[in-house]
Amino acid sequence: MGEVRLRFAPSPTGHLHVGGARTALFNWLYARKMNGKFILRIEDTDLQRSTKESEKAIIDSLKWCGIDWDEGPDVGGDFGPYRQSERVLKGIYDHYARALIERQMAYYTIYDKTDIKKPVLNTYEYPKEYIQQGHQITISFKVPKGTTKFYDLLKGDMEFQNSTIEDFVIIKSDGFPTYNYAVVIDDHLMKITHVFRGEDHLSNTPKQIMIYNALGWEVPEFMHIPLILGFDRTPLSKRHGATSVEYFRSVGILNKGLMNYLALLGWSVGEEEIFDIKERIKNFDPSSISNKGVVFDPEKLEWVNGKHMRAIDPEKLFGEFVDWSRFTGRKTPECSKEYALRVISICREKVNTLSALYDLSYPFFFDDYVYEQKFIDEYLKASYAKDVLERALDYFTRLQDWSVESTERVCRSLAQLEIASKNKVFQLLRGTVTGKLVTPGLFETLWVLGKQRVILRIEKALSYTRSWA
Repeated sequence: MGEVRLRFAPSPTGHLHVGGARTALFNWLYARKMNGKFILRIEDTDLQRSTKESEKAIIDSLKWCGIDWDEGPDVGGDFGPYRQSERVLKGIYDHYARALIERQMAYYTIYDKTDIKKPVLNTYEYPKEYIQQGHQITISFKVPKGTTKFYDLLKGDMEFQNSTIEDFVIIKSDGFPTYNYAVVIDDHLMKITHVFRGEDHLSNTPKQIMIYNALGWEVPEFMHIPLILGFDRTPLSKRHGATSVEYFRSVGILNKGLMNYLALLGWSVGEEEIFDIKERIKNFDPSSISNKGVVFDPEKLEWVNGKHMRAIDPEKLFGEFVDWSRFTGRKTPECSKEYALRVISICREKVNTLSALYDLSYPFFFDDYVYEQKFIDEYLKASYAKDVLERALDYFTRLQDWSVESTERVCRSLAQLEIASKNKVFQLLRGTVTGKLVTPGLFETLWVLGKQRVILRIEKALSYTRSWA
């Protein structure tokens, strides 16, 4: 076998769908396992729907996912993607269309000038006069008689009756190629050996194989992967909620978490569910992909992501945290690395996303946090709040050894005064120093915040209780 070459070829008409990301991942995994090449090609021949903004969003998402490609136009020392629109200008698609016409395997269609949907003539001759007269002209492929067969790596032997397929346009009136035609030309010229894609493309495959055969080219290996489904077992779409890679990045899913979960959707990887996808390259086998549709479960994705958040090095997680904060336009912490790592280490135990981590850790990094209304109503306005906080201020001010153990002793001493129950005392202190009633462990929270911050926050809460007295 020669060099294995695969590609991912999205249309830039929106953000990168998680189904597209999974397809890109499976292609990338096989290329990497086989020491082959992985290529990115932007299929932007739909001039009305394709945008540069969507192209950039797709490329940014792929890079964030950790999916890199091996060749393409040089862009400042980096590889840019191939673009079909740029290849049109080189006359690549016209050249092979004319070759098909010369073999009478394709033909020109001339349309009525007053009704651009009404064909008036099919011909193998170049319609120069009609073009000069302003007629719309397309080129169509002539579907041969018989059957089209191929072997699908996932579905096995496939057979289509050509009689069920009508002649189809390969060059549109604007001079741009259609999908089924351009993909064949590009895959051949880019020496693609394997085409892994969603099973929604299965009906396109016989048309493409007809073009391969007509041009006398070798047909690549095909594998059509079942689609990712929503909760109602229909193809995952916007009606099921947000489905783009960019969305899951924005809510704080790690790229490792998303790639891990997408790999689980249809790929049998054994009993271990949590892994770094790059460490599983050698284990990737297309034959281990399921031929059944799989349901996308956002809760399972968050669970997988939480496992990664608690497994990676705290310093790396903090880096991800800062990058995510900037990506989403949130303010970023300004503190020592030692302090930041303490905060991250105790907060990550209770959350599964960077968004939740940000919310939980906010009072540790910033002093402009606000009290939850429930804390105000149930604890800060309670009759015992002023007495407990005054004692707490005294005890913590006199505390010399600021450690988890010593803050615990102070908290338990306050509870033993029996001004209020232990739970009420602890919840009052918790809300006082963070504004929240759900936090990391109270003693660890006090220790990480430090003596000065804790005292200032008790004084702040006391000012509220005194104003209500």
